[in-house]
Amino acid sequence: MSELDARTLWQCYEPYHVVTYFTPESIAETDALGCKGRWMGYFGMRAAPLGAAPAWLVTSLFYNFHPSRVDKALPEAWSVASPAEFLAARLRGVDGALRRMLGEAVSSPEVVEAADLARTAASWAPTAGRPLGAANAALDLPEEPHLALWQAITTLRESRGDGHVAALVTAGLDPVEALVVFAVDTGLEAQYMRTARAVPEDEWDDASRRLAERGVLDGSGGLTEEGAELRESVEALTDQAAEGPWLELGEDGSARFAELMAPLSLAITRQNDVMRVNPMALAPEADLVRLVDGAAD
Repeated sequence: MSELDARTLWQCYEPYHVVTYFTPESIAETDALGCKGRWMGYFGMRAAPLGAAPAWLVTSLFYNFHPSRVDKALPEAWSVASPAEFLAARLRGVDGALRRMLGEAVSSPEVVEAADLARTAASWAPTAGRPLGAANAALDLPEEPHLALWQAITTLRESRGDGHVAALVTAGLDPVEALVVFAVDTGLEAQYMRTARAVPEDEWDDASRRLAERGVLDGSGGLTEEGAELRESVEALTDQAAEGPWLELGEDGSARFAELMAPLSLAITRQNDVMRVNPMALAPEADLVRLVDGAAD
């Protein structure tokens, strides 16, 4: 690909997707369904494209959530509301959040154009061996462009996420080990990550010990040279596995998509307080500002 690689494109569209979870609009919708706590709403909405999936399947596919967190939400969520009702609720929440954060821009010609490009890219998103990507790709696109854009982006990001899980498996990193390596590399505090994914401290410590024995962590808990190479290989494989849609869209189409998405995602990033600190270590504001300024030159 060009300098505008798959990771940069992910940074351009991910903030648009994450309004799905934990915004006031999203929480209001899942509360109205009868969900007990935010995590039941999260798992219900994100897993809904799979149907009434059992906890063991969602734990496997989502990869880095501790089973105890998933078990508290599923299968009980499916007795609160059907997957179809969760899908409708998440779309209503997304609609409300995007309208609040983007204002008049939500119905702009730029959103219409971005939706067309995202729809084309998503049609090329790999689905074989990628269950979350496939489940979202099977959903009908909403008619309104800002929601069609969101659904196409969701297919792209879940397909990318499935590829990331495959990269972690290839690297021999189990779910907790993957979290430990990620936290060390990105500077996220261990306590924050344990809380975000409900990992017991003893399991975190055991994973850290295993990583040290493998030569991935050094004596002070930092990444060794081998560990840094392993971590980078995971990201490189993830990006490589996510390139297909953008190669098909072409360099000009991908660049135009980034040009359109960057200001939208920047506006969202500046308003979505729940993402100030996040388990993905997504902090795209500086990169989005650079892309927006570059497009204006």
